[in-house]
Amino acid sequence: MLRVVVLISGAGSNLRALLEASEHADYPAHVVAVGADRDADGLSHAQEFGIPVFTVSYSAFGDREAWGDELLDQIRVWKPDLVVLSGLMRLLPPRVVEALSPALINTHPSYLPEFPGAHAVRDAVEAGVEQTGASVIVVDNGVDTGPILAQERIPVRSEDTEHTLHERIKVVERRLLIQAVLDIAEGRADLAALAAGRNATSA
Repeated sequence: MLRVVVLISGAGSNLRALLEASEHADYPAHVVAVGADRDADGLSHAQEFGIPVFTVSYSAFGDREAWGDELLDQIRVWKPDLVVLSGLMRLLPPRVVEALSPALINTHPSYLPEFPGAHAVRDAVEAGVEQTGASVIVVDNGVDTGPILAQERIPVRSEDTEHTLHERIKVVERRLLIQAVLDIAEGRADLAALAAGRNATSA
């Protein structure tokens, strides 16, 4: 059984989808703890499912590195096989990424490398593109620059606002994340190979 720690900052819709998937007996991954960088609404999902939570408040530390060190210590308590960033709105310090790599993945609401960064959906709407997407990546020390584990295109409708487009993207993000964790747990996705620039999917 793959042990997963999920880190969030907000409402945690992707987290909830993963928690629901892991309730199924044949799903080979289990969320063992959920962490946040603030008093995030999404922590309530973990509590509903009886999953332990922890908060490492960014504002309680003098700099990002000190915050990252404490976050890493809290993650290590749970001995995860995989850490999922699901709406965590802070960049992890390099030493945290290096400590957890390559078993560190992130969801992103665009078809990377298009529209990286914190405002991907707004950027897609403002750019007037006909399609965007959702991605799951292996985290590196860049901004949404890591190797791509899974992604899917999503059309942008003429009437779309940032909100309506983001809601449709979230549906695909959730599905991609659940499948990506399944593929990792069952050995179909090789994170080490992907991080090293090789094909992630075994034959």
